Amino acid sequence: MDTITKMVVINSSKLLPSDVVIKLYESNADVLVKETCFGVMVSGERQVVDSLLSNIRKLDPYGIFIKERGFAPGEPYRCRATRRGGARPGFHNLENEDKMLPHIASALRALDKGEIPRLKQKKKKLDIEKLKDIIKETEVSQ
Repeated sequence: MDTITKMVVINSSKLLPSDVVIKLYESNADVLVKETCFGVMVSGERQVVDSLLSNIRKLDPYGIFIKERGFAPGEPYRCRATRRGGARPGFHNLENEDKMLPHIASALRALDKGEIPRLKQKKKKLDIEKLKDIIKETEVSQ
């Protein structure tokens, strides 16, 4: 049996992690569910987890992000209880990723609408001769 754990990061104005947890429990699927500060972790057989999370993501396709996690919930190497507290390894990276999610969601919405992003115009660097002229002007005015 191929057992996996997936992390469901929720950055949504429509849903809370508890809403997703309730939907997962209502499915009666044979999975382990753990609510976290960023969302939910789901462990179980790969096919069951993938199918379940595919349906969960439909609740808010731009606010639910899913990634595979290398360790199951409660794994002694990652669990704060067995490591005597502190942030779990990877927490700070997840915190930074969470800050980017609204921008990613916005880009996904635009992509789905068929919007093509405009290319940013590069600013020209200041010409060295122009810089020298500016320096000369400031020296004269002082």
